[in-house]
Amino acid sequence: MNAAPFLAVLALLFTVYLLWGFRALPKEQWQIMAALPTSRLENGPWQATNLTWYGFLSANAYVAAVTIFLLLTGALALPLPAIGLFTAALLGLCIPASSLVARIVEKKAHTLTVGGAVFVGLVASPVVLLTTNSAAAACGIAPLTSLPVLAALGTAYAFGEGLGRLACLSFGCCYGKPLDETPRWLRMLLDRFAVQFFGATKKIAYAGKLEGERVLPVQAMTALLYVATGLAGCALFLSGHYLAAFVLTVSVTQLWRVLSEFLRADFRGTGRLTTYQWMGLAAVPYACGVTLWLPAEATGLPMIGAGLASLWNPGILLALQGLWLLIFLTTGRSSVTGSVVSFHIHRERI
Repeated sequence: MNAAPFLAVLALLFTVYLLWGFRALPKEQWQIMAALPTSRLENGPWQATNLTWYGFLSANAYVAAVTIFLLLTGALALPLPAIGLFTAALLGLCIPASSLVARIVEKKAHTLTVGGAVFVGLVASPVVLLTTNSAAAACGIAPLTSLPVLAALGTAYAFGEGLGRLACLSFGCCYGKPLDETPRWLRMLLDRFAVQFFGATKKIAYAGKLEGERVLPVQAMTALLYVATGLAGCALFLSGHYLAAFVLTVSVTQLWRVLSEFLRADFRGTGRLTTYQWMGLAAVPYACGVTLWLPAEATGLPMIGAGLASLWNPGILLALQGLWLLIFLTTGRSSVTGSVVSFHIHRERI
């Protein structure tokens, strides 16, 4: 199968998904998707736990990223047990790191940081890869080729974080500066794309006091840039240009992280450059240095048909569903909003 039709379909699907999100998710009704009664209050109603679209959209992004990673590595026919071990180990580091790094940097217990989790994952990935290959060799499984795996990882990450920005639109976090506080040239450039958030429980409302204000569309800008970068990385990977795919995806995503924080109004830490910006700046030379350290390995040209076929596996499909549920339960149970619900009978329907 030719890679061009695959990339065109991927671009179309993600474009439709993103454009829908840009229009719908800043609205009030797209923050809380359900409320689960947990305990009854003394006066009759029930206290409930809110399940959020943030968790739903985050789970979609995680699964999309892992699916892309599995597809690209499957296109090279890399051994599935080793890929599964590598993926599980990396997710096992990054998922808790998103909360732990935020606690350390922002001193907040009920927040998450994708940037911190990505930095941890990037730093740890070469070690995880070496450990995986050692375990695979002990079990008689062929080792993973280092550079293609990292290129697939960088490409998958670009897609995942790009799609994950929709979760930020739903919750109202990672918001941009008010348009009227930006330089004139920037206002003229982005005036027609400014976004307004509605809902008292969105973060931009209770933390930034900017409900209804026209702000820079930082989430949308990040989503479009990262998904476009993912598509470019995917095209390079499928052409066998693994080094270019890895360097491109890491450089664009991390340098934009540094730049985009100057456009944001939410609290990200103190100093002229925040901790997250320093992480982004450090990530690029680190990634380039890692490529010099990797061993030279012979690799073939990826076959997109083989990658797609590799996904049609009951174990992979069940694992992806399990991952979706894990991420949803981890990120979708709101700890900063609450609700009270009551139930009644429609007497006229008895």
